[in-house]
Amino acid sequence: MTREETLTIMAVLKAAYPEYYRGMRRVDAEAIVGLWAEMFRDDPAEVVALAVKSFIATDSKGYPPKIGTIRQEIAKLTSPEELTPMEAWSLVNAATQRGIHYAQEEFEKLPPAVRATVGSPQQLREWACMECETVQSVVSSNFQRSFAIRAGREREKQALPASM
Repeated sequence: MTREETLTIMAVLKAAYPEYYRGMRRVDAEAIVGLWAEMFRDDPAEVVALAVKSFIATDSKGYPPKIGTIRQEIAKLTSPEELTPMEAWSLVNAATQRGIHYAQEEFEKLPPAVRATVGSPQQLREWACMECETVQSVVSSNFQRSFAIRAGREREKQALPASM
């Protein structure tokens, strides 16, 4: 996104939140535009504008967005639907049903984020050999917690500008 495109987006924010920008000094406005232009320089202006408008449409607090909030909106708009921890566990649980003899095959069927949380086909085989009650309580809980943490880290990483 160029500086000129940033000015257009900042004009939208000024129109949506006039009281916030009222009386702002030129030097402060220039600093804000410079920072936004730098933080979104790797992003298409259309995507940033869409994220800003999405934020404005759902804002109930009445304050303009922070850069991180718009980066999160961009990630939501441009990323495919991600699995919830429960959905990911459901896939793992199904894989354990055949995991004793076909752990490698079942492991390879899992989505990359789920595979990363499981760790290895051997881990899948070990879970398949455990008592059902243990797998459905302890293993399920630990897996879902780990999956949620990993997904959160991935979202944070994706929200960073490409230049970082």
